[in-house]
Amino acid sequence: MWLELQVFGFRALWSPYYLLFVLALAVSYYLLTGPLRHKFGNNVKPTIAQQIMFYVGLALLYIIKGSPLDLLGHIMFTAHMGQMALYYLVFPILIIKGLPTWIWEKVLYIPVLRPVLKVLLKPLVALLLFNGLFSLYHIPTIFDFTKTSPVAHAVITTVILFTSFCVWLPVFAPLEELDGLSPLLKIGYIFANGVLITPACGLIIFAGEPLYSTYSDPGAWTAALSLCVPDGVLSNMSLGGPQLFSPISTMHDQQLGGIIMKITQEIVYGAILAIIFFSWFRRENTSIDPLPSES
Repeated sequence: MWLELQVFGFRALWSPYYLLFVLALAVSYYLLTGPLRHKFGNNVKPTIAQQIMFYVGLALLYIIKGSPLDLLGHIMFTAHMGQMALYYLVFPILIIKGLPTWIWEKVLYIPVLRPVLKVLLKPLVALLLFNGLFSLYHIPTIFDFTKTSPVAHAVITTVILFTSFCVWLPVFAPLEELDGLSPLLKIGYIFANGVLITPACGLIIFAGEPLYSTYSDPGAWTAALSLCVPDGVLSNMSLGGPQLFSPISTMHDQQLGGIIMKITQEIVYGAILAIIFFSWFRRENTSIDPLPSES
């Protein structure tokens, strides 16, 4: 498959402009949290762990949106769902954990944003908003329109990404005022997330026919490719459809995509549940007063 993808060219495979964007984010983070941080107050430098989290998050962002995975996500539904799982379930956590508290204070306390975020960061609102938008996005009509419109694709995927940050902020609260959920409620919150995302995955896995024309119809598929392949390259190519580049059938690709999303979600949520539970367990143990010694 790798050899077949070479026909799309270096720019489509490695997105050099997106790499420059990610590198600009990395340099900005380094400057704002390092040499320039004192210009924004007496702020503490991020810990090594925070810096690693942020830079790993940026590397993951490039893998998702700038590497050959992005091109493959327009060819195979399986790759697309792998992208979505990493983009919405893993990437936000790394960025949340990687930014120091003082940056979150400056962002969340912006007067215009604060009243809006106060509503959107309520756990129930964030839960319903993210899972609702994610499910709506995978309705075939909306999905196909989004995949063939550069503006719609940019807007809709960015909005869903924003809501994914809203979902994870109550769990990995960087500020005390956001940490309103007890460990038990956080566990219930994660379980609810898993339940609400299941219908979208089930619709995809158990559908009796291909749902998305952007992965089954050659014309719609070519239009979707234009989002990541330069027009000059596409106009000089004669493509029959995604089957030329996929080792499996359209139906199996669709089913595998739904399974990949669900399995990734289970792994990520399971890991988060373990982190919450063991952190809670350690906190409870350290808070127990030792028995008085016998004299």
